[in-house]
Amino acid sequence: MKLTLLINQALIECEAEPTARLLDVLREQGYLSAKSGGCVRGECGACTVLMDGKPVNSCMFLAVQAQGHFLETVEARGDNPQQGWKRSTGFDAIQQAFIESGSVQCGYCTPAMILAARALLASNPNPTEQQVREALSGVLCRCTAYVKPVQAVLKAAELMRAEPGASTGSTKEEPRMVDLDEIPATLTVGKSETKVDAAKLVQGNPAFTADLQLAGTLHAKVLRSPVAHARILSINVEKARALPGVAAVLTWQDIPRVIYSTAGQSDPIPGPLDMVSLDNKVRFVGDRVAFVAAETSQIAEEALGLIEVAYEELPAIIDMRDAMRPGAVQIHDEPDYVNFDKSDPSQNLAAEIRIDIGSVEKGFAEADRIFEQEYVVPKVQQAHIEPHVTLTYWDEDDRLVIRTSTQVPFHVRRQMAPVLGLPVKRIRVVKPRIGGGFGNKQEVLIEDVAAHLTIVTGRPVLYEMSREEEFIASRSRHPMRVRMKTGVKLDGTITANEMKVLSDTGAYGCHALTVTGNTGQKSMGLYVGDGEYRKSPNIRFHADIVYTNTPPSGAYRGYGVPQGYWPLERHMEHIARALGVDPLEFRIKNTLRPGEYQPFSTAWNEGREPSPEIVETVGLTECVRQGARAIGWAEKFGNPVWHSVPGKPHLRRGIGVATVMQGTAIPYLDMGGASIKINDDGSFNLLVGATDLGTGSDTVLAQMAAEVLGVGVGDVVVYSSDTDFTPFDKGAYASSTTYISGTAVVKAAKEVARQIRQRAVMLFADQGLEVEADKVLLRDGCAWAPDGKSVTLAEIALDALHHRKQEQIMAVASYVSPSSPPPFAAQFATVLVDTGTGQVTVEELIMAVDGGVIMNPVAAAGQIEGGIAQALGYGVCEEMVYDPHGQPREKDLVDYHIFRADEMPAIETIFVQTYEKTHPFGAKAVAEIPLDGAAPAIGNAVLDACGAEIFNNPITPEKVWKALHDINKTEVG
Repeated sequence: MKLTLLINQALIECEAEPTARLLDVLREQGYLSAKSGGCVRGECGACTVLMDGKPVNSCMFLAVQAQGHFLETVEARGDNPQQGWKRSTGFDAIQQAFIESGSVQCGYCTPAMILAARALLASNPNPTEQQVREALSGVLCRCTAYVKPVQAVLKAAELMRAEPGASTGSTKEEPRMVDLDEIPATLTVGKSETKVDAAKLVQGNPAFTADLQLAGTLHAKVLRSPVAHARILSINVEKARALPGVAAVLTWQDIPRVIYSTAGQSDPIPGPLDMVSLDNKVRFVGDRVAFVAAETSQIAEEALGLIEVAYEELPAIIDMRDAMRPGAVQIHDEPDYVNFDKSDPSQNLAAEIRIDIGSVEKGFAEADRIFEQEYVVPKVQQAHIEPHVTLTYWDEDDRLVIRTSTQVPFHVRRQMAPVLGLPVKRIRVVKPRIGGGFGNKQEVLIEDVAAHLTIVTGRPVLYEMSREEEFIASRSRHPMRVRMKTGVKLDGTITANEMKVLSDTGAYGCHALTVTGNTGQKSMGLYVGDGEYRKSPNIRFHADIVYTNTPPSGAYRGYGVPQGYWPLERHMEHIARALGVDPLEFRIKNTLRPGEYQPFSTAWNEGREPSPEIVETVGLTECVRQGARAIGWAEKFGNPVWHSVPGKPHLRRGIGVATVMQGTAIPYLDMGGASIKINDDGSFNLLVGATDLGTGSDTVLAQMAAEVLGVGVGDVVVYSSDTDFTPFDKGAYASSTTYISGTAVVKAAKEVARQIRQRAVMLFADQGLEVEADKVLLRDGCAWAPDGKSVTLAEIALDALHHRKQEQIMAVASYVSPSSPPPFAAQFATVLVDTGTGQVTVEELIMAVDGGVIMNPVAAAGQIEGGIAQALGYGVCEEMVYDPHGQPREKDLVDYHIFRADEMPAIETIFVQTYEKTHPFGAKAVAEIPLDGAAPAIGNAVLDACGAEIFNNPITPEKVWKALHDINKTEVG
């Protein structure tokens, strides 16, 4: 049918089906700022547009319903003021505030937030913070914790109310910084520079995978298993292939069987090879059965319903405790299974870890008291708002292009080559903007689906997972059962610490060994004891990682470490209270100190030879001091007046803490590369394989290059993550980009600076000035001689490129680190508990972080804030549950609740800066550590509030109510 839509003041006539969604029609017409979150109930809000000035979810409206209404997308709000000879009015106040405040991380939900803010400010020019939060509550964001978007809207309101020319101050709100070490002065590094990609994202520019619209593109769908474990006896696809508009249907009988792992890791992958694109056996509800490509997604979906499959159901293992029982069904019985290390598919064992440091038996024998307890951590979802999406096509040279939302483009290329039967040289992987990943896009998860269909049809194929598929068929955090046993002296000295883990890798063994290894390495490595025990710690970490018939676990931000800190920090709190010692002093007494070995570095290295490493920078004690002061620990802890709420005896307040340690990159393995070249105007192109998924890495890497080259960040044009054009980089994981890729950038920049100085000497000589190259200073876009004379970098570039002894001033560098300096943090929490219902309200979360020298404080604070929000969900509401048949309870972001803007507690970040000498500017990591502490700190605060001891997160009202009920029964008895 023909539609007439009024969009951004323009009348648009188009053809659409009567059932076409407004979202799809808008995108077909080029309004690509409206995004799909893959949901069917409108819960994510990424598709928000304004209809007659009010926010609506365009995925929930039919296009025909929009006729007669005024539609507005973010494309109408404003644009870059400099467009060659043309000038525009520039960004509007809301866009500008989002840019300047650091509100833009992945940027996928940014246009929706800007429109929601516009609707609010049009009706209420002077809103309160709570009103802003309510206005933004219809747009889910997994990156920001809404802290900076709320600040941006309040600032925009102030700007819009101000008289023309009036000063309203800075939009940026800098985090508190405390320097523990002397930090060298810098011009660009360490400053809160505006993100280099913010402008395009507030405009809704077509930056994401699905925003590239190629003629003739087919849409892919995957038929998924309705049962948890079965063999496929027969599969009939004739009706599906006969459906008009269907271009291809593929089953296990149609494509080569190539065994591989979906874990996006360096070669050799440290885990079993146990996956094929399509198999004649399914191992979980949601496993792949067939691929379909059709002219539209609706036709592809209809074709799925026409595929007839006969299954022979097999016994299913849903509970990890059943996986290794005698007589348990074997989940992986395929003959081409490739073992790694101690994997044993006959025992449903994907990996095994046995680490013993010192003698725990001796330590237990010398302890005055021994504490034991079992803890359980759940399966949780990354819940990035952009689903997995891949577009594949043959280019003009008959090379396969894979445009994909991935954290690991180079791993995708290497791992897909044998699966697709193509040499690496005939595959190009392009990573555009990513709408959040958090580890889930470290998986080589869907690229083969679209690629197989492109190979068979010869046409471009787009495959975008639905939100339900993200829950039933992507990856998640490993659920674990953890048994703690700790020996202590009466003075609080830890004599031995043991953690035994049963970890559930789900149906496939991706990341099985490495995630669970990190569970022990990064958590158990923090507590070494004191006195003689500090010199020779007694630590044991044993783990079995087993297969079950549930969706595969994988990488999730924190990479196994949050699973370790929930039991460890709950256990430490229990011990401190039982001994009657101060929880802060107990932790500081036993934690790692500068100049000591990270104990696990002497015993384990992700399946490779250990590389003992001394930790040089530890700001943990100062983190505890700063965090305690900020939250008012001295005034609140142990204070019965603060714990009670006047007139409301059923309400109790509590305060809690957790101290944590993470890692920075993987030593002796992960490598990053960079290349830099000068342009005619003295600007630079920086090419990096590193992947910015909203973390701000493109900006931070540009800052490092700019610092060395003596220019502004705007003079460094960053291009990242294209396997044809950028140097190799292992990808965005293990908190390594600033540390590994950043060092590569600095190495390349120093070489470019050396060449610039040499050329400057020649130009100075033309002026009769004799200057030594190492005396030339690069600053403010110029090369300066000691006497104050200068030549511009543009003059140097023109001389090198056009005038004499012509050469391209450029350099390529790479870096592999022998070190993995850990960041440290102290997480504090306050809660309010309703003892009548068990409801827990988290009121305040403060994290003090030692991440070395912070390269960009506002961007880094955004990372901490977003991570804390994810950890908050891990603490109180997020979990994925399966019935005895493996059917999932959670399939969308309605039943799986992530926090909205109007539900968030107060969040504060404090940076304690140490100078890590293994990095050229003193940096360590910050991206993953905020995931580690909030859940146990909240658990400890709940215990402090009401005595409810919760061993299994999340801390739901039901669990708190039951724990309090059990306490009351015990007291009565």
